[in-house]
Parts: sequence; structure tokens; C-alpha cells
Amino acid sequence: MASSSKRPRSGASAATDPGAATGPGAATGTGAAAEAVPHVRVAVIGSGFGGLGAAVRLRRAGITDFVVLERADSVGGTWRDNGYPGCACDVPSHLYSFSFAPNPYWPRSFSGQPDIRAYLEKVATVFGLRPHLRFNTEVLEARWESEQTRWRITTSAGQWTADAVVSAAGPLADPQIPDLPGLSTFPGKVFHSSRWDHDYDLTGKRVAMVGTGASAAQIIPSIQPKAGKLTVFQRTPAWVLPRRDREITQLEKWLHGRLPVTAKIRRGALFALREIQVDAFVRRPGLLRLVQRLAERHIAQGIADPALRAKLTPDYRIGCKRILLSNTYYPALAAANTEVVSSGLRELRGSTLVAADGSEHEVDAIVFGTGFHVTDMPIGARVFGVNGTSLAEEWKGGMEALRGSTVHGFPNLFFVIGPNTGLGNSSMILMIESQLNYMIDALTTLHSVGAAAMQPTVRAQRQWNLELQHRMDRTVWTTGGCRSWYLDPSGRNTVLWPGSTTSFRRATRKVDLGEYELIMRTAPTAARTVQEANA
Repeated sequence: MASSSKRPRSGASAATDPGAATGPGAATGTGAAAEAVPHVRVAVIGSGFGGLGAAVRLRRAGITDFVVLERADSVGGTWRDNGYPGCACDVPSHLYSFSFAPNPYWPRSFSGQPDIRAYLEKVATVFGLRPHLRFNTEVLEARWESEQTRWRITTSAGQWTADAVVSAAGPLADPQIPDLPGLSTFPGKVFHSSRWDHDYDLTGKRVAMVGTGASAAQIIPSIQPKAGKLTVFQRTPAWVLPRRDREITQLEKWLHGRLPVTAKIRRGALFALREIQVDAFVRRPGLLRLVQRLAERHIAQGIADPALRAKLTPDYRIGCKRILLSNTYYPALAAANTEVVSSGLRELRGSTLVAADGSEHEVDAIVFGTGFHVTDMPIGARVFGVNGTSLAEEWKGGMEALRGSTVHGFPNLFFVIGPNTGLGNSSMILMIESQLNYMIDALTTLHSVGAAAMQPTVRAQRQWNLELQHRMDRTVWTTGGCRSWYLDPSGRNTVLWPGSTTSFRRATRKVDLGEYELIMRTAPTAARTVQEANA
């Protein structure tokens, strides 16, 4: 339920709750005062795992003067947007949840999208976040005002000002559809996997699936039985491993509910297993040979036709691109009504799709499983720092941040799932919670030292990223012989973290003030850094 910015919070009025976060047009008096732009201590962008996690941690730190700005009409982020058939998580359920909000009642070892979305809705309710949520409020611009040492945020529902901004928009928020000749005149149905049209019936239709990534591996088995003909356009095959999924028994649920320590032990075991695997990805890719043999056996068991098996066998080392988990993907590709085209899509001529290899295919509908704007996050074009420069312009040579969290020239801007914080083998919730630790420590440190804002020094940010890219040189993502969505146009991996989640937790445990410039508020004149004030 959307929380109105024009009425008091449920259960407490703005007059009696000093921590209430007001919205545009909130009643603050009469006349001109009623039109004043509301100010909050923190504005959070997005209400997925990152945004809701930030909201919980802010409240626990005693910071209740904040809003969560969400462009959609409900929480959930990517787990709200991706409602395609078969959508599920490829990280075990008990590891894919907040440590402070365990769920003993996950229905399966790998839970589906409806269950994860329901979990996030419950987090929003149980932790009292709904009064802070502002739905249908898309951030159009966030601009740093140096003289006031604050952010001015313009949204589709009005303006706010804030001392700090937490960007939790996420890298999997904005779909990427290739600009193909003839696409605009295609007479059939077209949609991206994250914008699924549930009103369109694929039964008996000639359907094209463009892409063979993680979403496609779940979509293809779900739609293949009902499609009249399914044509899969595959630029590069993926390595696929069996999915060890099962229903979680009532006894397990009862045990985890009555004895929470058992759920903690389960989570700890899942965590430890994935931490052990890290070394193979980031330092010794040769150790992945055994895993690759398992994947080769999986192909042999699922695909009897040697020609099709050859099409589906990658020529790069496993782990270089995202490893997929599925027991139904290969049987769906081997079905009589499925055709795998070992080529990308080149152009469209009416209802005819022309592949890069020149083959032509008549279809009624196209589903794009072509990923997201990951290395060029769209939020970057809407955020403007101290010199009026956009984050997108600052990142034109490639994304980078200090500890994946802060960027020079953009004071009091904190990222959740920022540059080089992604994972190739474990739960992103672990990384999110580490960044939330860092954000909370930064805000409480600012308060304790009496500073208004902070930004990383050029030296600290540069040194961090030089070391990070040096470590990246040894990883399977660099040496594995593939071109993945982890890489930006210049070939740099600006997405993944080249280490364990434990090492990232250590790196973000506390803010090192030696890496930052502190900005003092000196109204009515312009704000000055500590260095300038002491000069």
C-alpha cells in the first residue's frame, strides 16, 4: 500500500513523531511554509534488498528521518520486476536472506520469485518501514548543493533535500534491449524478460528467445511445452550444472522455527561452502577443471544429438561467464519444437528474424533475455556532484568507487551494490550487509566529528581501484577466454569483487577517515573541507 506524502503516518502524526519523514506537499503549516521542500537526513533510492536493508539499518542506528524513494508501486526491486515464468534464485534460500531477518519457512532449497518477493514485503512490514516508503516516486535528478552541503532530489512526485543519499537502485534494474534494424516495425509481440507481459498467451505461438543467460535458462523450460515453435538465438553457450533443488520438509521448517540455531548452522554451512570455492574463481582457475567435467557430463546426459551438443558446449573455461543451474534447460533445448540458432540476432524484416549467420526465422513473439545496464548504470546520468558533473560523465572511462561505496566529487553519496561488489558464486545479500555496515559507520562518524559531509580523496579511490584491478588479472573472469557482461567496453571488470565475502566484510567494517575529505558546514558562506578550513 502506497504511503501518502500528504497525510500523517499510520499510527503516528508528523506533529508527534519527530522522526517522521515528510514528502512533497506535506502539511507543515499554512501559506508559503506549506509549499516548503521537505528535508530528510537520508534519502534512499530503491526498495529492493539494498533499499530495504538500508532502511532497517538506519532505523536500528536511531536515524528515523529518512525516505525510501521507489519508482514502482511496491517494494521488491528486481524480485518485483522479474515475474517471468520459472523465475527463481540460484542461491540457496537460507543464504539469500538478511542475517537480521531469517526466514525459517522457505518452501524450497532454491526459492522462486513469488516467495522472495513475499519475504521482502514482510521485511517492509515487520521492521516498520512502510511509513518511510514513497511509491510511484521516480528519482529524476539528484544534485549536490555545495553551499547548503546537501542533496536536492527531484522526483516524479516533487522535491526533497537530504544530507545524504543512498543509491540502492541496483545494477539489474534497467533492461537492455539491442537496437536492431526493423525492431520498431515488428508486427508481433515484444518484451524483455524483466517486463513480462502476462496477458499475452504464448500457447501455440512461434516464439523467439533472444539470449541464453540466467533468465533464459529458466524461461525456456517454462514456455517450451506451450509454444508452437521456440527459436533460441544463442551468441555464446553457457556452462550449466545440475540444480540441487528440493522441497524443504515440514520437519525442517518446524525445527528452524522452534530452534533458530539450526537455521543459523544451515546458513553457516552454505556460507562456508561458497567461501571455500572463492579461491578457484579469483586465484587458481585451474581448480575449476573438475567442475567443468561435471558440466560436460551434464550436457552429455541432457543432449543426445552430437550436433546440438556441440552447439551448446562453451569454448571457454567454466566460471568465466555466469554458471547456470538447471535440470530442465537441456531437455527443453532438445525438444522437437525447439531450434537453437548458434548466432545472435542481426535484424528484423517484418515478422522475419534474420540471424547473424544469415538464417531466417518467422516468429509471432520475441522475448529478450539480453540483460541489463550493468556497467553503465542509468542512475549515473541523474546524479550530479560538486562541479555539476554527472556520475555518468565521471564514469565514462569505467565505473569506480572507494570500497564499492563512495565516489570522489559526490559527497555523502553511498552505494549499495556499487562498482566491483558483485559476486560470481555466493549471495549478494552478504555484500549488501557489508556495505550497509560501512554506510552506517560513515553517517555516525560524521555526526561524532561534527562534519556535514564526506567524500573519498582522489588518491584513496585511485589506489583502491588500481589494487582491485591488479587482483582481477588472476581471476577466471579475466583469464577464462570469454567476453561477459561483467566487462565494460574497455574490457575492465567493473562489476565483480575479486575476493571472498569475508574479505569484503573486513574492508568495509569501518570508515578510515584517512581516506576521506571531511566537509564542514559554514553557513551562510559556502561549505569548506577540513583541509581548507585549517589552511
